[in-house]
Amino acid sequence: MAWHDRPVAAVFETLDSDASGLTDTEARERLEAVGPNEIESEGGRTPLAVFVSQFTSGLILVLIGAAILSAAIGHLVDTVLIAVILLANGLFGFVQEYRAERSLQALAEMATPEATVIRNGKRVDISQRAVVPGDVIVLEGGDAIPADARVLETASLEVDEAPLTGESVPVEKQAGKLAATTPVAERANMVFRGTVVTRGRGRALVVETGMETEVGAIADELATARERQTPLQRDLDRLGKRIGLGVLALSALVVPLLVWRGTALVDAALAAVSLAVAAIPEGLPAVVTLTLALGVRRMADANALVRTLPAVESLGSVDVVCTDKTGTLTEGRMHVDRFWVHDESHEQFDGSEQVETLLTIGALCNDADEDRGEPTENALYEAAIEAGIDVATLRERRPRTDEIPFSADRKRMTTIHEDRVRMKGAPTVVLERSNRILTADGEKPLDQETRDRIEAQVAAFADDALRVLGFAYKEAGAGDPESDLVFVGLQGLIDPPRPEVEAAIAETRRAGIAVKMITGDNRRTARAIGRAVGIESPVLTGPEIDAMDEQALAGQVGNVDIFARTTPTHKVRILQALQNSGRTVAMTGDGVNDAPALKNADVGIAMGIRGTDVAKQASDITLLDDNYATIEGAIQRGRAIFDNIWKFVGYLLSANLAEVLLVLIASLWGYLVLPAVQLLWINLLTDGLPALAIGADPEASDVMKRGPRTESGVIDRPMLTLIGGFGGTATVVLLGVLVLALDGAPAVTPYAMTMVFTGFVGFEIAKLYLVRFTRGTSPLSNPWLSAAVLGSILLQLAVLYTPLNRYFGTVPLRLSDWGLLLGALGVAMPAFLTVAWMVRRSVTAQWERDRTGES
Repeated sequence: MAWHDRPVAAVFETLDSDASGLTDTEARERLEAVGPNEIESEGGRTPLAVFVSQFTSGLILVLIGAAILSAAIGHLVDTVLIAVILLANGLFGFVQEYRAERSLQALAEMATPEATVIRNGKRVDISQRAVVPGDVIVLEGGDAIPADARVLETASLEVDEAPLTGESVPVEKQAGKLAATTPVAERANMVFRGTVVTRGRGRALVVETGMETEVGAIADELATARERQTPLQRDLDRLGKRIGLGVLALSALVVPLLVWRGTALVDAALAAVSLAVAAIPEGLPAVVTLTLALGVRRMADANALVRTLPAVESLGSVDVVCTDKTGTLTEGRMHVDRFWVHDESHEQFDGSEQVETLLTIGALCNDADEDRGEPTENALYEAAIEAGIDVATLRERRPRTDEIPFSADRKRMTTIHEDRVRMKGAPTVVLERSNRILTADGEKPLDQETRDRIEAQVAAFADDALRVLGFAYKEAGAGDPESDLVFVGLQGLIDPPRPEVEAAIAETRRAGIAVKMITGDNRRTARAIGRAVGIESPVLTGPEIDAMDEQALAGQVGNVDIFARTTPTHKVRILQALQNSGRTVAMTGDGVNDAPALKNADVGIAMGIRGTDVAKQASDITLLDDNYATIEGAIQRGRAIFDNIWKFVGYLLSANLAEVLLVLIASLWGYLVLPAVQLLWINLLTDGLPALAIGADPEASDVMKRGPRTESGVIDRPMLTLIGGFGGTATVVLLGVLVLALDGAPAVTPYAMTMVFTGFVGFEIAKLYLVRFTRGTSPLSNPWLSAAVLGSILLQLAVLYTPLNRYFGTVPLRLSDWGLLLGALGVAMPAFLTVAWMVRRSVTAQWERDRTGES
């Protein structure tokens, strides 16, 4: 229902309320009828939903199928091993993601918002959840507005509506009726849930609560927004489907072929199960999950809270970062950067009487104190404190006797004290009311030449992204308090860039990632801040975007890095234009209206300090310090994680290929080598601890000197070379070992199986260091790897030389057997080294193409 275009009396009548508010009984009945004043989306995912999501990827479904097949033919050991792997993987992923959900809820619960309402004709403080339509709420500076409400009365009431509308400056509110067609951002007679009173006071009649508010409508839209898969999720799902189809094809081929050759049906089925187990990298989901979880922990330590594990790796593949300005590139607070008094510019207080007078006016013509205040007034208050002025004592000695408050129409504030009248406001307005200027030699007439110089200085400050205020005074009791003033000077305020941001942006851009600043500020401010943090670009404004169709905008977004005077709607259009041109986009945001852009970005990044709950729930990552430099560090971590995933995927799949080829060829020969339990042990032993250790590899020194990856996914051309080269070499050499171990026997002997089984383990350990070499990882950079290798060797020896060997069908090996296996490894090593060198060269060439943008 539209509430802004009706008389206040009609609104009261519709809601059955009046200026004295509701009674406790009426409020209780309405609360029962409409429900608590809550946004449903703020609850996050349920524990069950988080747990179930761990078992939905294609690869996991293939593993579940393998477990069912093993159980169907009586291989309970295999079934139990697969089930343990699946459960461990699911539980670990659940713990990590649910912990992130709880952390987000904790952020929301850190504040316990209350609202001041009129109940039974008296002011009372209640929980925001208990606010109902018909309540009259009392608003004062610093209050969070609990619901959508129609303004009843105001006294210099201004509201920060940036979380809802993207408006970068506070909006003045007034009672009255507006046209029905007035857009939300211009409804001066309404206040909205999720916004904050920055100054003044007022009262308002609550008209909508909970999901019926403007915030609630946006949150409701998010429920229908499509979930975007991360690049890693797409890659692993595609891999799972291909492996599943491959297993079915192998089984359909091998079973009839073996039966045709005279193999018993049971033995043929066992061979098919062995092939299925050999083809499926059981350890891959667990290793991916643990590697991502390790990245989550490291990113949390660096102030980035990750909601879903795959988002960690997604950051490593982005090629565009769209970032807010306020609080992300800048410190998020106003600060006096420069003073100007009669032809002299100062960056700090120099002890002169003119600057002290300037600072004194800023401190006295000001409602801020150490506890609260509007951002601009806070900056003036702090500037005086930093200059050594005791503001509290100053205000006691110069008490305010009257004031003419600031308004958007007047653009000035005047306070009257016993000794003087003091004014601050827009420089042009203050100049118009001044006829003298304070100089080092006292007061002088303000001629046109001096006015021109002041206006030129105002323009120069504005070019440096400073918000400029003028200051003046006159002796008290001399006629109109707002005329014939003495102009004192200017103060230039800025939300200063964070000192670490310029280097972080430079590092991001060296990594081939475009950085685009999107702000609600004007063109001049946006350009100046962009220049200060290293973003030099033409500026495109929101109105200019509105005048473009989608095709025209798509042609502009690639060449423009600064967008000014934008709203959250413009953010969505910019995002869609970039994605439609094939870019992978990380988008930052903090407001309610930013939520659709965060939800649909490849990686949505919300602000943890000033971000709304709706924005945090729509995002993938929450920055606990609201700092762009944290994004740069997270991108670096994401790239390192992709490197590690690439390494152990190649490592695992090259082993699986060798297992499949060896089992297939031996089966066609008539030998059932490497039963399923041995294959599972190989996968657990060599793909377990060593693969996990690869997941802990530190980032390579050149990880941020590459471009964003442009290959189709994890399974790229260099990896296919690695899988085929390593897998093929291992197959050929181990078939030779099998032939020597069989020594003409008509059937596979436990000794022959043990030789091939142990040879596989040895080959996988040797491959570890070669696979890491292909991505530029130093061989001695990971002490965990040495421990993992030692652990794998000891476990393999336990399977050979302890009673465990009866469960695995192995026998103890002699010293001469170990010599044969070492000789086999020596035969394979030249081929392994050649493959590693070829893959390394191919990977390096791809990084260079990514960096230069070549296809």
